[in-house]
Order: sequence, then C-alpha cells, then structure tokens
Amino acid sequence: MGISTWRGLALVATASVLLLSACGGETGEKADAPGSGDTIKVGILHSLSGTMAISEVTVKNSELMAIDEINAKGGVLGKKLEPVIEDGASDWPTFAEKARKLIKRDKVATVFGGWTSASRKAMLPVFEAEKALLWYPVQYEGLEQSPYIYYTGATTNQQIIPGLDYLKSKGKKKIFLVGSDYVFPRTANKIIKAYAAANGMEVLGEEYTPLGHTEYGTLVSKVMSAKPDAVFNTLNGDSNVAFFKQFKAAGGTAEKLPVLSVSIAEEEVGGIGVDNIVGQPVAWNYYQTTKSPANETFVKAFKAKYGETKVTSDPMEAGYNAVHLWAESVKKAGTVEVEAVKKASDGVAIELPEGLVTIDGLTHHVYKTARIGVIQKDGLISEVWNSGKPIKPDPCLTTYSWAGSLVPNPSPCK
Repeated sequence: MGISTWRGLALVATASVLLLSACGGETGEKADAPGSGDTIKVGILHSLSGTMAISEVTVKNSELMAIDEINAKGGVLGKKLEPVIEDGASDWPTFAEKARKLIKRDKVATVFGGWTSASRKAMLPVFEAEKALLWYPVQYEGLEQSPYIYYTGATTNQQIIPGLDYLKSKGKKKIFLVGSDYVFPRTANKIIKAYAAANGMEVLGEEYTPLGHTEYGTLVSKVMSAKPDAVFNTLNGDSNVAFFKQFKAAGGTAEKLPVLSVSIAEEEVGGIGVDNIVGQPVAWNYYQTTKSPANETFVKAFKAKYGETKVTSDPMEAGYNAVHLWAESVKKAGTVEVEAVKKASDGVAIELPEGLVTIDGLTHHVYKTARIGVIQKDGLISEVWNSGKPIKPDPCLTTYSWAGSLVPNPSPCK
C-alpha cells in the first residue's frame, strides 16, 4: 500500500475519532443528557490566563462560591452542582472551542462565562447551534438578544446612558473617547456619539488600542491637547493599568479631567494602583459598598472564602447572581432541560447583593439599578448617584428616538 494511501486512511481514521469524541461516542464521554447523572454538571468558562485574567478570575471565584452555597442547601432538584472549569485564555476562538467541549463532551446543563464582547460573540453561534444556555455576567454594548444567552450584567440603557446622563448633569459637554480595539468599545462609542449629537455634547476625539497595549504616552498627549471636559473610557483588562499610570504622570487628575470608566471595578483599582485613579468616576450597578442586607452577607462570605484583602465588584456579583438565577429557574421548571428552563425563567426575581434582580423573559436580560460611583483612597467605590429603582432592560434602545440608525436590520430584539 502506498504512502499516500496510508496517509489517506490515517486522516479518515482521525476524522472518525474526532467525530465520535465530539458526539459523545465510543472515544468520548457517555452521551447522557445533561443532569442525568448523580450530579448536575455546570460549566465555568473565563480567562484564567492572559490580559483579561486581571478581571475574570474573581468572576470565576464568585460563581464557585454561589455553587457552594447552593450545594450547602441541598443542591438543585436533589442533586449537587459539579463545576467543570475551563480557561478561555483571553483568546476568543478558545472560548468557542471550550464552550463546545463543555456542551458536547462534558454534557453540562449550562455555562457561566465570558467577559469581553469578543468572547461572547465567539461563543454565541456555538450556544445557538447546540441549543444550550450561556449566562454572561458583564456589562456590554447592547444591540444583541439571543434565545440562548442570559445577560446578567448591564445593557446600554442600564450603564452607558446613565453614565452619559451623569456627565451631562455635571456640565461636561466636550468628551474624548478612549477604548480597546474590539466590538464592545467600538459599538459603545457609536452609541455615545449618537447620544452626544442628540444631547448637545461634542466628541472631540476617538482613539483605540489593542487589548494588552501598554504605551499610552502619545494617546494621553492627544487627550490633553484636545482639552475635553471629560473622557469616556472603554479600555479593558490590564491596559487600564498603563493608561492611568501614564495619565497621572502627564498631570492628569480627577479634578482636572474626570475619566468615566465602565470596565474598572474594585478588582481593577488594586491592579491600577489607587493613587493613579483616586477620585475618578465609574458607572456600574453594584459596588462593595452598596447598602443591603444581602450585600453584607455576600461580602463577608466572599472574604471568608478567598481572603480578607479580596474585594467584591460588579462583574463578579453579576456572575454570582447568574448562578442563583439559573438555579431558581431550574427549580421552577422542575428540570434542567433548556427550553423548560427558558420558559420558567420569565419573572424569576431574587433579592441579591445589588438589590432585587428580575429576569425579563422577553429579552433574557435583567432589571438593574444604575449607579455612579467615585473611587476612594481606600480603593473602594462610593456611590454618588443611583436610578432609584431597577431599570427595565432595553438592549436595542427602542425607547430612544436618536438610536434608531444604530440597531441592526433585521433587529435582534424581537
């Protein structure tokens, strides 16, 4: 038999092995339905390495804490939850690959994961094709709605627009946009520019840098030269460390030039260095200092589990919330079967650290209270404004006349 024939047979054999493995055949895991074993497996998929690890490790930790809490109370449907942890490694194709592995090989009942919109966009077609559920815990740019994703972080009208309203209320009419070069900052800035045009504000500049970028001297000079009233910051990951250090070195302070950030929470403040960012405003839905009985319990439990020096933050709280919201939806459905859980989830409401959180079954987003905070000398964030009550999610900005041209056609919001 010729070499080429052997190679051909080898390729066929390899393809067959991979196909069997992916489908749970002889070389893969048993093709049992999710939840059919002695435990219910759930996926945890975050960047545990790479540029986004600074933000995502703590989300993973909060999700594991929620699983432990649920298991301590008897689990779900009489079974303990078993986390299967994977590392997205700050690489968007890896997120898609690991999501597929969790669904098809590990047979998880659901997945909690992601941070960047790039990671979510990479995973979305996987979950829709497999008709599996992803619970995504981080604020994002909106203009998206999937029947197989639950968004427990803020959508645009629950964070970005309240942040802009706050700047406007403070007389900040000239803004400069700084962001990482991927889908969230670019889409968010399109929305910001449309808002500015409709609200008497002027965008003086718009600059992007790759994730992980560390040289901000030139960009900081551009910002300073433009003389804005405020900067709207959508940088993500450890790029924020370099930006704020170099911003401070150039004479930038919160008093001279406020930089409103939507991806910097308590966890990132420690990495940036509080002296480099003290006094700067942020827009979120939860802070460690948020006053509620549920939050007091949450903060104490997190510190007891992971260390007294650890801080809580919005994304990790939203990840924690996601686990509890899914569990309540499963209990209501009486099964982990995806379509039944989706149907049961509508209207599920729980008192969580940020307050009452309710699932909107139509959009798969949640009602959230908007909060503006200011970074303090102790590294915590003090709330200076809130929306007074949870805001109904409006991912496609249907209630804003100025946003019509931004929504994709056909609209993802049905």
